[in-house]
Amino acid sequence: MSKRAEWPEIGDLVIVTVKRITDYGAYVMLDEYGKEGLLHISEVSSGWVRNIRDFVREGQKTVLKVLRVDMEKGHIDLSLRRVTGPERKEKLLSWKRDRKAESLLRSASEKLKVPVQEIYEKAGAIIEEKFEETYEGLERAAREGHGILLEIGVPEDIAVAITEIAKEKIRIPMVRIKGTLELQCMKPNGVNLIREALLNAQKIEKPGGTRVRVYVVASPRYRVEVSAESYKEAERTLQKFSETALKNITKVGGQGFFRREK
Repeated sequence: MSKRAEWPEIGDLVIVTVKRITDYGAYVMLDEYGKEGLLHISEVSSGWVRNIRDFVREGQKTVLKVLRVDMEKGHIDLSLRRVTGPERKEKLLSWKRDRKAESLLRSASEKLKVPVQEIYEKAGAIIEEKFEETYEGLERAAREGHGILLEIGVPEDIAVAITEIAKEKIRIPMVRIKGTLELQCMKPNGVNLIREALLNAQKIEKPGGTRVRVYVVASPRYRVEVSAESYKEAERTLQKFSETALKNITKVGGQGFFRREK
């Protein structure tokens, strides 16, 4: 949805669709610019290219690097061999996220029955400017609520609609961390007291979506796994849980300690 420049710049990574292959190269369409470019056979691979179709095929989407741009002649020269593996992976991920963001804003347009351009001007452009990537802002809204959009100036009706759609469409990635609690209680009912200490620790206040799982490794060691939407939330919950469990077992005459695992 962003207002992209009409032409790419030298050194840019671009998403292309291979349209036609010849003996000397491949003609491609730059998906983000709607312009044709040429991938010369000399820029396909650092080694000898016996058959260019061993590297690209008609209809394929791939990532290329811009070598030259001649706006007067309408020529764009591209390279495949100068794109590294990490660059290709990062560009494809960014492109997919842009497409998802565009789809979400279009859904908001349909939901509110207003032109998509209005959604872009009143929300998309603001989100992109604030978060650098529109999808990141939408992900934040899905995680934290529409208030995050109100704070940057998105009108409330649009902020609410976008957030509702984002929560429905965006799967928030979960992170997982773990640690080990060693709990001991020498009382006759020590096993039950340890169990109660752990069950009561489960009652701590946790952010929405955060889960705590406890299981026995080998008595008296208990593995604690926390799943949350961010490492910050996970670490905070793991610390709070372990401190509460240790406090609970100490109250009934037991003892223990906690060790964070990598």
